[in-house]
Amino acid sequence: MTFSFNAKKQLSQFLAEDIGKGDITSALLEKKQISVRIITRENAIVAGTHHAREIFKLKKCNAKILKKDGSKIKPNQTIMTVTGDAKNILTCERTALNLLTRMSGIATQTNELVKKIPKKTKLYATRKTAPGLRYFDKEAVEIGGGKKHRLRLDEMVMIKDNHIAIGESLPNLIKKTKKKHTRFEVEVENTEDAVLAAKENATIVMLDNFTPAQIKKTIRILKDKKLRDRIKIEASGGINIKNISKYGQTEVDIISVGSITNSVHGIDMSLEI
Repeated sequence: MTFSFNAKKQLSQFLAEDIGKGDITSALLEKKQISVRIITRENAIVAGTHHAREIFKLKKCNAKILKKDGSKIKPNQTIMTVTGDAKNILTCERTALNLLTRMSGIATQTNELVKKIPKKTKLYATRKTAPGLRYFDKEAVEIGGGKKHRLRLDEMVMIKDNHIAIGESLPNLIKKTKKKHTRFEVEVENTEDAVLAAKENATIVMLDNFTPAQIKKTIRILKDKKLRDRIKIEASGGINIKNISKYGQTEVDIISVGSITNSVHGIDMSLEI
């Protein structure tokens, strides 16, 4: 399914939110053409440069990208330069930096996690993103070497514990799903349900809050029942930089981590005149 999104419109809304009725401080300045540069103060993977450039373009400033998305950057390196009216550049400064530092933080954190797992295991983002920022957050995950997973609820059926808690049984929900959809994911909390989901040809079986030992046991049982190759197995819940290597050793296909988008460490960057 194609995700329709107007990034330029969203960026315009971000800028309008910050400006309000007008930048009353920059309005005090005389009209003057200036050149500035955006630098990093940390090692990072840069992400969001073309969006930052678009924000400056909205105020008729010219931005030149020197470090493309996905580039490794070191302290004091220049990421982009901007020329234009001083008032307009300063009006755009914080909006551009906020998005650039956030996306670079996500890309950097994602890349650190990806390096700790086998190449055949894919790191997925979740829907734990700030409203209005999902498109940008998930783009940053991809730049860092991860995968987007679902952008929206209409992309794929995912049967979770709260769907079952409403009163529907897992077998009944799967039966209803298969009447309308060929691809679906099932979140399970025990090996028995993992086997059930695999038998029903789930596309992905998410092992929620399983320990690495529990995952290995479940995969062994699925192999014994000739079900392992029919599905993709996802590990999720409580996975972080300290323990992801152990999950990567369990032979899962997917590891999903919510912290890369909901607990972002923004990269320290600065606009210098």
